[in-house]
Amino acid sequence: MSSGRALESVGGWLDDRFRGARGVRVFLRKVYPDHWTFLLGEIALYSFIILLLTGTFLTLFFQPSMHPIVYHGSYRNLDGVRMSEAYASTLSISFDVRGGLLMRQIHHWAADLFLASMMAHMIRHFLTGSYRKPREVNWLIGVVMFALALFEGLFGYSLPDDLLSGTGLRILEGVLLSIPVVGTYLTFFLFGGPYPGNDIIPRLYIIHVLLIPGVLVALVTAHVFLTVWQKHTQMPGKGRTNANVVGQPFYPYFMVKTGAFFLFTFAALALAATFVQINPIWLYGPYTPAGISSGSQPDFYMGFMEGALRMIPSWTWDAWGHTVAWNVVIAALGPLGLILVGAAFWPFLEQWITGDKGEHHLNDRPRNAPTRTALGLAAITFYGILWAEGANDVIADHLNISLFLTTEIARYAIFIGPVVAYWVTKRICLGLQRKDLRLLEHGVETGIIRQLPSGEYIEETRPLTEDERAALGAPAARTALPGEEPEESQNVPPPGLRGGVGRVRLRLNQVLAESVPPPAGGGNGSSDGNGHRPADREDQDRPGAKPGVPRGS
Repeated sequence: MSSGRALESVGGWLDDRFRGARGVRVFLRKVYPDHWTFLLGEIALYSFIILLLTGTFLTLFFQPSMHPIVYHGSYRNLDGVRMSEAYASTLSISFDVRGGLLMRQIHHWAADLFLASMMAHMIRHFLTGSYRKPREVNWLIGVVMFALALFEGLFGYSLPDDLLSGTGLRILEGVLLSIPVVGTYLTFFLFGGPYPGNDIIPRLYIIHVLLIPGVLVALVTAHVFLTVWQKHTQMPGKGRTNANVVGQPFYPYFMVKTGAFFLFTFAALALAATFVQINPIWLYGPYTPAGISSGSQPDFYMGFMEGALRMIPSWTWDAWGHTVAWNVVIAALGPLGLILVGAAFWPFLEQWITGDKGEHHLNDRPRNAPTRTALGLAAITFYGILWAEGANDVIADHLNISLFLTTEIARYAIFIGPVVAYWVTKRICLGLQRKDLRLLEHGVETGIIRQLPSGEYIEETRPLTEDERAALGAPAARTALPGEEPEESQNVPPPGLRGGVGRVRLRLNQVLAESVPPPAGGGNGSSDGNGHRPADREDQDRPGAKPGVPRGS
């Protein structure tokens, strides 16, 4: 029996019982658009899959116990040193288990790539506006996944119980204790008693390998399902509208491409794990509350919290026998809450400001939404300054400047930097819009210089092709709010624009929709301003030439 007939028989058997052939055919014919930025989400998905596979391998050998033992293993530099079973088992995975160190490093690199690709994926969604109706729920799922991934990474690199990760846990304890009213209860619930105690590693282990991964698997499944169900957004281009999807079917094109990209992602992580060392816990030694290594920084995705803790000045309140350390609780939870809460509420805030209730399946070019793009770059600058301040001691050492100077610079930059980034980004976007407008009005320069009989030199231009015009993507026209321009007989504005809130909404609408107006008629690329002319205009400038009659007619 041939393989084709065997597959046909199996498929028929399954369809007779589950009636799934129709759904499978629809899924295989599902069309997916093609753009390089769409690969960012795939990188995050594949990194997550690799995390699950390598994490399963590591759980077979890791001992989540803080029971103290004396080490007598393969790493002779720590022979006779007292340590926890968690740290000893991590050393055993690294030096005694075949392929253990490679798996540890792939797992760690995959975690970093997972967070980095999630950040880039969310930035892409924000800058192109693909979070708008009907995808607000999917955007919220992405925000929740990002928050869970941050804690999953923090708990994961804390499990080996080495000196570096133990320092991070010490900071976590301080942050929890700083939360007013409930801080001590949360600390006791997580650590099980005075720090470090004997329960923190087993509890983090359960959270890291069971609770958060289970929630992430459910959220990833829902995220992918909604992406397929609501259809994928696409970038502007010829023939692409809100009512269609231009691309290739899932089978065979997308299946082959995405399969190859998964293998490429796995190969890149394997190469990084093979040749680039990460988290060498044997160099740090086991955790002891009395020790800390110099130049200690967490993984990059928690650097913003470290920077905020280092940046904010001392600020405490003492009242009724209690101390509230605002410099800790605000620094640790303020930036994180601002970024996550702001991202979660932005789609609904934008919808309220613009009054836009329509569905959007065609993405914006970032330049065509200058205010939104400027806000995104301001948020990135805010995060970047906090992240850089998390390594202020390393920066001060390498630049041979005072540590206090780096902190003072960061304290000013955290307010000035986002404002400058917003202004510069918006100016750049508006400038790029004017560049596109010039292309629409004057066409594309051909590089051909001609001299007219009158002695004038001109450079020939050609009109934009349909593909080029469609790829530019015109900025969305500003949506007028209901009752924004009331009739003369209407003396009372509508409820949505009354009072201070209504005026603020109107002003925000104007700022958010600021763009360079498109040319009348959409532009045809045949204008002759600035010394640029289309090729067929040269003949019309000849003395005695008839309008519309080219040379040689």
